Amino acid sequence: MEYNTQKTHLNMPEYGRIIQQLVERCKEVSDKDERNEMAMAIIDFMGQRNPQLRDEENYKHKLWDHLYILANHDLDVDSPYPFPTKEELAEKPKRMEYPKLQGDFKFYGKSILQLIEKAIELEAGDEKESLIEVIANNMKKSYNVYNKEHVTDDVIFRHLKELSQNRLDLTGIESLEKSKIYYATNNNRNNNNKNTNNKNQPAKRRYNNNNNNHKNRR
Repeated sequence: MEYNTQKTHLNMPEYGRIIQQLVERCKEVSDKDERNEMAMAIIDFMGQRNPQLRDEENYKHKLWDHLYILANHDLDVDSPYPFPTKEELAEKPKRMEYPKLQGDFKFYGKSILQLIEKAIELEAGDEKESLIEVIANNMKKSYNVYNKEHVTDDVIFRHLKELSQNRLDLTGIESLEKSKIYYATNNNRNNNNKNTNNKNQPAKRRYNNNNNNHKNRR
């Protein structure tokens, strides 16, 4: 009985041993035209065995790269794409740079930093003030979710000032509930409720003056 550990090493196990054997057989074909024809057939077979690759961009290119890897970078065929080298495959990806939040403010997230930068770029005016208040409200929500405790507005104002390096300051208002955006939101909500209530009220009955005059004549 032959165990898998005694068989030829699979360069890409996801394709299985059958395709690995076909690639090895292709390498042994002496005529290049026949090798090219067989390589094309193997590519089609690989695509059938891994249909999920068709949803990816440039999946044909990936199949040819995989074919060359299966051949251990030793296959003389005419590929429509340049084959990857061992050095390129062995090269490690660059380390991703994560945004660094000042102090212990990681729970606010990257989106808050981006909004703060956007607010700093805006000229002074209603749009800038509204965006700053939106940022503060979202910071308050994030703080409450992460810390599982109530936070006062003055703490949020202090954090916002520190994250913006003193360029955004809400210390001029007592609380977020007294900001312009709070009043604008609640006024719109109250107006919508009034309109809804008016629609739900039954229409008043209108009396016809002509009918009343007719009754009086009698």
